[in-house]
Amino acid sequence: MTAADSAALHAADGSTGPDATARAASPHTPHADEVITSWTVAREAGVSQSTVSRALRADPRVREQTRQRVEDAARRLGYVPNSLASSLASRSGRTVGVVVSDLTNPFFPSLLSPIHDELQLMGYRVVLFAERTDIPSGQDALNRLLDRSIDGVLVTTATLRSPLADTLRMRGLPLVLLNRYIDGLDVDRVISDNRGGAVAGARHLLELGHRRIGVVRGPSNTSTSRDRMAGLQDALHAEDIALDAALVREGSYSHQSGYQHTRDLLRLADPPTAILCGNDIVAFGAIDAARSLDVRVPQDVSILGFDDVPMASWEVFRLTTVSQPFEEMATAAARMLAERIDQHVEIGPGREQIFPATLVKRSTVGPPRS
Repeated sequence: MTAADSAALHAADGSTGPDATARAASPHTPHADEVITSWTVAREAGVSQSTVSRALRADPRVREQTRQRVEDAARRLGYVPNSLASSLASRSGRTVGVVVSDLTNPFFPSLLSPIHDELQLMGYRVVLFAERTDIPSGQDALNRLLDRSIDGVLVTTATLRSPLADTLRMRGLPLVLLNRYIDGLDVDRVISDNRGGAVAGARHLLELGHRRIGVVRGPSNTSTSRDRMAGLQDALHAEDIALDAALVREGSYSHQSGYQHTRDLLRLADPPTAILCGNDIVAFGAIDAARSLDVRVPQDVSILGFDDVPMASWEVFRLTTVSQPFEEMATAAARMLAERIDQHVEIGPGREQIFPATLVKRSTVGPPRS
């Protein structure tokens, strides 16, 4: 987390930087051609940009003294918080596109809510593009949509060879990748430690005594699937255990994939005692598959997910999984994109924030059967 991000977190209740008094004593005089944004007001008042947004909306979380200082700074600078007036002044539509591919996956709503809240707080409208950008028709549709007034794009899904990010980069649009990255493309990205999280999950299985571990992974052309497989391999290698290729299945990040591939694995003459799933939705399918075959979880087979979507904690699942901090990641990505747009930061070099992924123990993992 950058120093600016840390300051923003502490400024939510109205805390200020150490030089706020000096700024107030020496007010900023804008140039005639300078576009005044909420970031300009934040620097003038010695607070974070999000505090400016809250103060000008009379958010009760902002202390009265801080609110007054922000309003005084805005008045001195001639800042107009009205979104339409701001758009006309900066020639910006204050509109951000968020690209997702599968709204039926509970993972994406977990990201979208904090993205929307943070961007709205900063005065942006959010347009959702639910497009499959890994196929030509989806790419064409997205190109037509982006011909409209879009100031920046936040991409929550991308394949390793996806042309989407490169296309946006060539258009000069500010871009942030969330939860994925593309090799060789130097753009802003916010990800979790997928490899480290998979190592933690696999070590947990190994410590319980599992040696015959099956895998229902996600698509190999995504950074998440590749990194999670690498983490599993790291953990096995540390124990001098080889991964049995006959126990590995590849599919989509879907319930159907988890269901079909788990039924296949459990019907083997020597089935795995544990199955590491590409994500929680795959794990839900794996649990259903086990129940359809009267295989007990975790007495007969342990099932481990990845993501920790809200459904994972439901009593019907109680899924042991690797947790990603969705809200923190989404908020960081939204702020990173707003910085590129509002502060006119040139595209590249790309910045990266990596969040830890941690094991959450529940009820679907136990020792292997005797």
